[in-house]
Amino acid sequence: MNRQEKQAAVREAINKVPLISSAAARLLELSGESEHGIVDIVNIVKYDAVLTSQILKVVNSAAFARRTEVYSIDHAVSLLGEDMVVGIAMSEAAALLFDKKLEGYAAEAGSLWRHDLKTAIAAKIIAGYARTKVNGDLAFTCGLLHDLGKGVLSDFLRNTPEKIRRAMEEKKVPDYAAAERAILGIDHAEAGYELSLNWNLPAPLPQAIRFHHQPALIDEALKPLLYTIHLADIVAMMSGVGTGSDDLQYTLDTAYEMYIPLSGNELAMVMLGVEQEFSKAAAVFLGKEEEASE
Repeated sequence: MNRQEKQAAVREAINKVPLISSAAARLLELSGESEHGIVDIVNIVKYDAVLTSQILKVVNSAAFARRTEVYSIDHAVSLLGEDMVVGIAMSEAAALLFDKKLEGYAAEAGSLWRHDLKTAIAAKIIAGYARTKVNGDLAFTCGLLHDLGKGVLSDFLRNTPEKIRRAMEEKKVPDYAAAERAILGIDHAEAGYELSLNWNLPAPLPQAIRFHHQPALIDEALKPLLYTIHLADIVAMMSGVGTGSDDLQYTLDTAYEMYIPLSGNELAMVMLGVEQEFSKAAAVFLGKEEEASE
């Protein structure tokens, strides 16, 4: 196939990805609303039997070591918190993408979920350092979704990691996303953006997915959020949790300093906080404690 035919095949694959549940979609929408509370989350979750059972399973898991069983969804949601509930919802809703082996990126099954989860955690922490207020819950959700497109593109990039590595060494392409575009006519950010539109995700989630490698291209009002996601993505990769062959193969836009003035010591504190929170989250989502660098 030529590049145009490959691009068409990618878009066909995007359109075949199953829609997420209405509960998951509403939770994503809620994360961007400034005025909401636990009761709003409960009112969404309680009408989805599968999500309710998964939340109760998590809150009663060994990771929480509770002495008494939790049977109430209200109590479970209050114990877990919004970010954890959103994470559970998306880990179920998009498991087809999150859990697959990314052969096109030479990455094992689960790598995408680990990276996106760590990026989400980093984004929420980094949001607290932004000059202009950034909604931490929204930043978490954007981080969780930012690389969804890789789950689609991977199937079309089999046997390309070594070819892309050589092209980058020879300066034929500036970064991994450019290599994706050269091969397929579309990169993972654009693929994720198109998928988010199919899922009817509310703004600014589609925009965050589309521009997480190019935050300078977004409207000024969204730049604090986009630079938060941009930096969080790099932090996750720097910590050793990436998605395979494209690890640290993207350019860091240093203009982030205009929106997130982190000192060297503060960045070190961010990375420490991310490691600690990721270890806790891994115990829940991966069923065991694991080193953040695995």
